[in-house]
Amino acid sequence: MGGFVALELARRGRAATVCALSPAGFWSTGDGSLARAANKVHRIAATARLTGPVAPLIFKSAIVRRLSFLFLDTACHGDRLPAGRAVELCEDTVECTVTKEVLSTDEEQIAPLDPLPCPITLAWSEKDSLFPVATYGKVARERLPQAAFEILPDVGHVPMIDDPELVARTILAVTGAGLPQR
Repeated sequence: MGGFVALELARRGRAATVCALSPAGFWSTGDGSLARAANKVHRIAATARLTGPVAPLIFKSAIVRRLSFLFLDTACHGDRLPAGRAVELCEDTVECTVTKEVLSTDEEQIAPLDPLPCPITLAWSEKDSLFPVATYGKVARERLPQAAFEILPDVGHVPMIDDPELVARTILAVTGAGLPQR
């Protein structure tokens, strides 16, 4: 929910720049897009609850991490995630309390921002199956028409799993922080 939160912080004047990665909140009232996303998120959470007790054992296998229902909707390359981190993500999913709140109603969405309160980049994962760019990216472009829009290649909804270097480069390019001086 980081992108959703970052955009709301920008709206409130609490951000200098925002790089939102496939953010939640870009659904249209009554079109079913919220329900589709919420159903997937709830399935992932239910699977995490069921998997939790055996997660340390099953996530030792890179093949299981790649094919795990927990990561199929969030990553293209779940096998790149270290086993210990996979267990932590499973636990984090179970303990997350904001998901239900954000996905509870059509009113919990990103409202239009025009003009933007600060520079905003929407970096959408090309293979995001949770919030597919074809559906949610279109709405995002309508609501934030001045935002920069990038497609992150060959990554799923949580691109940090698939390509952490790409995510770091994208964020640093947007914020200008940490770039080497030449």
